[in-house]
Amino acid sequence: MAITALHAAASGLRALSTQIDVVSNNLANAETTAFKASRVNFQDLVYQELRQPGTANAQGDVAPSGIFVGLGTRVDNTQIDLTQGSLQATNAPLDLAIQGNGFFAIKMMQGFGNGIGYTRAGNFFVNNKNELVLGIGEGYRLIPPISVPTGATTINIGQDGTIQVQQPGTGTMRTIGQLQITQFVNPQGLQLLGGSIYQQTDASGPPITSSPGTQGAGTTQQGFLEQSNVDPVTELVTLIKTQRAFEMNSQSIQTADQALQTVANLRHG
Repeated sequence: MAITALHAAASGLRALSTQIDVVSNNLANAETTAFKASRVNFQDLVYQELRQPGTANAQGDVAPSGIFVGLGTRVDNTQIDLTQGSLQATNAPLDLAIQGNGFFAIKMMQGFGNGIGYTRAGNFFVNNKNELVLGIGEGYRLIPPISVPTGATTINIGQDGTIQVQQPGTGTMRTIGQLQITQFVNPQGLQLLGGSIYQQTDASGPPITSSPGTQGAGTTQQGFLEQSNVDPVTELVTLIKTQRAFEMNSQSIQTADQALQTVANLRHG
């Protein structure tokens, strides 16, 4: 029936509209530090069974296949692409990138879940309380907290996360803290909060914290920032394919409408 085609095509338009939104967001964040692109996964809906496979006719012959008419599609989920973005050298001593797996843990407002967020953005600053904070939002404090002495002339951060500083009048480096990297069994289950910040959920599993370079965690690279992993060419190709699919679903609606119009004319003929 043409009415089935109308509903199936309408479901396609809704799902493809979501895909356009996701692709547009990916392209908008092509220059956002540590941004991870998302993709849409679709799922076909239930089917009308007009004839079951294996049905026997009057002569006893068994049909090798059945007749099924699909009722459309829907968005099943959006999947985060967690592949490593390219590292851009900034030479800023407080810029950090994670080479490999894991996230930095930051202290957020209590209104956001348990008050802890996770990010791969590493553009850090020192606030007015000498605390190392993330240069996003209100300046979220790093976990575990790191206090940078006033007047430090040199800051060195090793690949193992060890932070050392040199102060005026001294010729030696002093260790002031140790960075930690957090991993999750299922990082796809993290909740996106915006600002390249994620939050733990039941799906992600509990956080697994370790020093950089241990237990599968990545290493810290001082003087670098991880760039967005959005591939503009791939996103534009996806956008074009989605646009064409959207147009074809629109054409299906027009065709179904014409079929219904023909039936209506026959009734009134």
